[in-house]
Amino acid sequence: MDAVIVTGAAGALGHAVVAEFRAAGRPVVALGRPGERLDALAAQEGVHAVAVDLTSRASVHAAFAEIDVLPVTPDALVGLAGGFTPGSLAEVDEDQLDTLWRANFSSALWTAQAAAPRLAARGGGAIVTVGARTAVGGGAPVAHATSKAAVVRLTTLLAEELRGDRIRVNAVLPSTIDTPANRSWMPPGLAERAVAPEAIAKVIAFLCGPDAAPISGAVIPVYGDA
Repeated sequence: MDAVIVTGAAGALGHAVVAEFRAAGRPVVALGRPGERLDALAAQEGVHAVAVDLTSRASVHAAFAEIDVLPVTPDALVGLAGGFTPGSLAEVDEDQLDTLWRANFSSALWTAQAAAPRLAARGGGAIVTVGARTAVGGGAPVAHATSKAAVVRLTTLLAEELRGDRIRVNAVLPSTIDTPANRSWMPPGLAERAVAPEAIAKVIAFLCGPDAAPISGAVIPVYGDA
């Protein structure tokens, strides 16, 4: 069965996405920073881990060259990697803007750039990006929301550009995800409304599967009431 490349696989949502694909029998290629969390993923059956700096174009393309020699053929890319820091207009500085832009937008751009010709060569596939509810409306930290808005626009642009290669490109828009880290600061009312990572993982898996063949360029809310 064809494999799925997942960036940010070591996070809470990443673990849920990896588990969803593995439950369906699909191998996973996990891209992320080197370290214990990536090593733990590599120890799982059916998971191939590749260390990479996702903000670096050269590092991403080198990682995909490593994927080329793995005993799997990916037909989907799920870009979960990203970052978040708070900050109003007055609080944004160059370091914050550069960090979030690279973590959120650059990681999505470089991985899509590396994946697209490989997916095209195998006859097509799927790319799923992760935006944010705040990318399309409402108040939000300035640097984070604008970097995620760029991811959403990248998604719709790539859906048009890659349509002829039979590559579908869609985005999901989470808000507050029910993770242990988020529960450490969420008030009880918000915690009750937060969306389980497993629920978002099922939407992502659907977008990577054959039943989603007619869907490309979609920006799909996955935030429930959160």
